[in-house]
Amino acid sequence: MKSIYLLYRFIFSLLVSFVLGFLPQKNLTAEQRSQDTPLKFKVKSINGQEVDLQQYKGKVIMIVNTASKCGLTPQYKALESLYQKYKDRGFIILGFPANNFMNQEPGTNEEIKSFCELNYKISFPIFEKVSVDGSDMCPLYQFLTSKDNAPFDGSIKWNFTKFLIGKDGKTVARFEPKVKPDDSSVIEAIEKELNRN
Repeated sequence: MKSIYLLYRFIFSLLVSFVLGFLPQKNLTAEQRSQDTPLKFKVKSINGQEVDLQQYKGKVIMIVNTASKCGLTPQYKALESLYQKYKDRGFIILGFPANNFMNQEPGTNEEIKSFCELNYKISFPIFEKVSVDGSDMCPLYQFLTSKDNAPFDGSIKWNFTKFLIGKDGKTVARFEPKVKPDDSSVIEAIEKELNRN
């Protein structure tokens, strides 16, 4: 009789554990709830200062890998225009120079900064040069290209791949390099997120 009781008790505890596993965890901290977003990372600014991406939560963010000697480099102009158009509504662009594709970003951080300011008057944040592909890929791009960021995962094929991050820190869209920053599909996605409560 005692063994049956213990068996029932064991089964009951298993069922309780199973059911609790599917219930929402309401006691998670804000940090824990935002773990699976691109904003969980700390990166270095183009000047070498540590930047916690959590500071951008609540904004609509475009993360883009850039290069100074690419056929798509003129997209910098459209990116800056986009930033100027929407920054007062809570939109920001985060640029990550990368030299992964045909050595099209060979310069130092100082040279990249100077190039962006002199040629395109860039005022949105530019970060230190990173790798966005291969074995030395930086943690942010490891996340962006992984299944953790599905359905917007997949390797970066070229410079100026654009990820759009919603106010909650989750990725909501991805635009491949040849999609210009002022393309109607990009504008529509940005405005949709800016209008979201």
